[in-house]
Amino acid sequence: MSVSLSVRTPEVVPPRTPSLAAIVYPQNKYPAAAFEALVASCRRNRLSLAGVVQHPVDAASERRCDVLLEDLSTGRRTSIYEDRGAGASGCRLDESALAEVAARIEGSLGDAPDVLVLNKFGKAECSGGGLLDLIAKAMECNVTVVIGVPQSNLFAWRVFAGEFGTELSADSGEIERWVEGLR
Repeated sequence: MSVSLSVRTPEVVPPRTPSLAAIVYPQNKYPAAAFEALVASCRRNRLSLAGVVQHPVDAASERRCDVLLEDLSTGRRTSIYEDRGAGASGCRLDESALAEVAARIEGSLGDAPDVLVLNKFGKAECSGGGLLDLIAKAMECNVTVVIGVPQSNLFAWRVFAGEFGTELSADSGEIERWVEGLR
């Protein structure tokens, strides 16, 4: 009597390629509703989140620099712009506050989130700094990254993202369809 053993080889599933998605918007028109739709859609689709969304402190246009970043894991809010006082023109990023936020977010990558949400690909990222190291770390961990990109920074975004980049409008339906494709 002969016994025949068959060995079943497990199917090899290649690791998911992380993607980089930009929610592209007009300069100085941060798409808060688009980010709200993104977060809600990810949660409906049971995708775990890390990162931050941006909230205005004051709706007045002369106070557009007054924003807080809300950590999606903890709810903690942090101001990232220096208060330059009345009459100041332009915004000045508080780089130490941004570095602190980035360090907290990087720590949350250990929880293996499905999606990392970042508020803006801004001047700091265009010049090679800001959140670029965090984005690279997320990609190394196979985490999909979604970031707001003002149209004025779109060229720099495209150079950075290369073949991994996807561009989305602020349309909630388009964002919903894209999120559903992540599963």
